[in-house]
Amino acid sequence: MPTLTVDDIRVEVPEGTSILDAAKKAGVKIPSLCYMKDVQAIGACRVCLVEVEGARTLVASCVMPVNEGMKVYTQRKRVRDARKMVVELLLSDHQGDCQTCARNDDCELQALAGELGIRDIRFPGEKSKSIIDDSTPALVRDSGKCILCRRCVTVCKDIQGVGGLFAQNRGFDTVVGPAFCGDLDDVVCVQCGQCGAVCPVGAISENDQIAEVWAALEDPTKTVVVQTAPAIRAALGECFGNAPGTLVTGKMVSALRRLGFDAVFDTNFAADLTIIEEGTELLMRLKKALVDKQPVALPMFTSCSPGWIKFLEYFYPEMLPHLSTCKSPQQMFGALAKTYYAEKIGKKPEDMFVVSIMPCTAKKFECARPEMNASGVRDVDVVLTTRELGRMIKQAGIDFNSLVDDKMDSPMTEGSGAADIFANTGGVMEAALRTVYEIVTGRPFPFENLHVTPIAGLEGIKEAAVTFTETVPAWSFLEGVTAKVAVTHGLGNIRQLIERIKSGEATYHFIEVMTCPGGCIGGGGQPRMTDNSIRLARIAAIYKEDEGKKLRKSHENPDITLIYKEFLGDANGHKAHQLLHTKYVERSRV
Repeated sequence: MPTLTVDDIRVEVPEGTSILDAAKKAGVKIPSLCYMKDVQAIGACRVCLVEVEGARTLVASCVMPVNEGMKVYTQRKRVRDARKMVVELLLSDHQGDCQTCARNDDCELQALAGELGIRDIRFPGEKSKSIIDDSTPALVRDSGKCILCRRCVTVCKDIQGVGGLFAQNRGFDTVVGPAFCGDLDDVVCVQCGQCGAVCPVGAISENDQIAEVWAALEDPTKTVVVQTAPAIRAALGECFGNAPGTLVTGKMVSALRRLGFDAVFDTNFAADLTIIEEGTELLMRLKKALVDKQPVALPMFTSCSPGWIKFLEYFYPEMLPHLSTCKSPQQMFGALAKTYYAEKIGKKPEDMFVVSIMPCTAKKFECARPEMNASGVRDVDVVLTTRELGRMIKQAGIDFNSLVDDKMDSPMTEGSGAADIFANTGGVMEAALRTVYEIVTGRPFPFENLHVTPIAGLEGIKEAAVTFTETVPAWSFLEGVTAKVAVTHGLGNIRQLIERIKSGEATYHFIEVMTCPGGCIGGGGQPRMTDNSIRLARIAAIYKEDEGKKLRKSHENPDITLIYKEFLGDANGHKAHQLLHTKYVERSRV
C-alpha cells in the first residue's frame, strides 16, 4: 500500500494504482478524455497530465502507477498551461459547431474547454476532412468531430469483439473509422451503438429520427402509438438531472401523452409474451431431443437482442439454428399493435404508426429488417433511443420533473415483474426460469424472492442449474433433468462462450445473450456516460420495480391469457408463429 501525496494531500492506495485513481481517492479531480475506467487507459489525449516531483517531464496520470513517497502536483501553472494547450489544439482541428451539435451541453470536450477557461481558438488553420457516414439505419459518423481518443476502437474491438473501427494513417491524416475509411455499412458492424455511447464528442451518434415522429403525430390520417422498453424507466430521468437508477415510469407516461401519442403501451406486455413463446419453444426442443430422439439445436439462444443476432449472422452463421425463432418484444408488440389492437379500434394496419422507445440503437436496424412485416406492413415504424426521447420532451417544453404520474393504456396493459427484469443481464433467463419451472413442476419457483442470484451481476459469463423434480404428467419426460443455463453480456464474452461450446468444453440447454455490457440498462442509446457504477444503479432500480409488483411471473399475466384466448390461439401455434416468430440469415463478412 504505497503512500503518496497529491497536491500535499496524503493518500494510501494499493500497489499498481494509477495517479489518476489515487487523486480521485484524495478528492482531487484530474480531467481526461481518452480514459475509461476499467476499460481503457492509454494516455493518448494527454489531458490528464500532472507534475511528479523529480520527473523530467509531465506525465499522463491515467497510465502512470504510483510509488512510495511520490509527490504529485495537479494544479501548478506548468500543468494548467499544458492541459489548456492540449485542449486548444484539439479544438483547433474540431469541426464541431456546438450550437447545432446533438451533443451540445452533453459534450466532454466542450465541458473541459469551459473548465479550463478557454474562450478563443489560438491556433486557427487547416482542419481534418469531415466525412459524414449515414449508411446505417442506427448510427451517424462525423469524422470532423473526432478527437482520436480511440474509445470507440477499444469498445468495438475489446468489449464487443467486432473490430469494425480502428485508427488509420498517421499524423494529421489519422482517421478513426471502418477499413479503408469506408462506411459502416461496408464492414462488419452490429450497430450496437456502444461506440457512440463512449464517444466524448459528437463524432458517432444515433440516427436522430425525432422529426419523423413529430411528422407522424401531426398526420391526421395516422393513429400513433408508442411502446416503452423496461430499461427506459430506470434511465430517462438522467436526461433531466435525476440520479442514475431513478424510476420515472409514471412521469414517462405523462410526458408521452403530452407529446400527443394516441396510446401509450408498455413493452413489458410483449416481454411476458416472449417468455411464453420462448419457454414453450425450449420445452418443445427438449421433448424432441429426449422423447422423439431426433436431432435438435441445443443449446437454444435467446433472440431479443438485435445486435447479438447480427453478430451471430456475421461471425457464427452455423449457429443460427440455435437461435430462438421468437421475435424480440419490440417486434412482437409492433405486429400485435397493427393486428390485434388495430382490429379493436377499427383501424387498418397501414393506418397505424408504431413508435418504440428503446435503450438500443440496434433496434433501429431491427425494425427495418425486411422480415419484420407480419402485419402486412412494417411492424415498427420508428425507434427512438432514451436520449432522443429526452431531447424530444425538451423540444416540447415539458417540465418533466413536475409531471404527475400516469398509467399505460389498455389492452396490452399488464406487465409482470419478470418482464421488467428483461432490462438487466440475467433478467430474461430468470424470467424464463420462473415460468418454465412452474409449468413443468406445477410448484412455486424455489429461489428466494424469485431471484436466481448466480446469474445476476456484471460478471461476463454466468451459469446456473435447475433440476425438475415431481413434474406434472404432461412433462414427465423432464423428471430428474437438470437444466443447465448460461448468461452472457457484451459480445466479446459470447464469442468466448461459443468457442467453449463448439469445442465441447461446455454444454447447456438455454443461453441468454445481451449485446451490451450490463444488458439493456447499458444500451447504446442510454444517457451517457455509462460505467459500472451507473449500470449497477439502474439494475438495482429494475429489481426494485420487479419486487414491488404483485404480479411477478409472465404466465400469470391475465392480459397474456386473454390475448391467447381472443386472438393468438395456442402458444407456438400457427397464428403465433405467423406474427411472433421469424428467421435470420447468414451475412458475408467481406
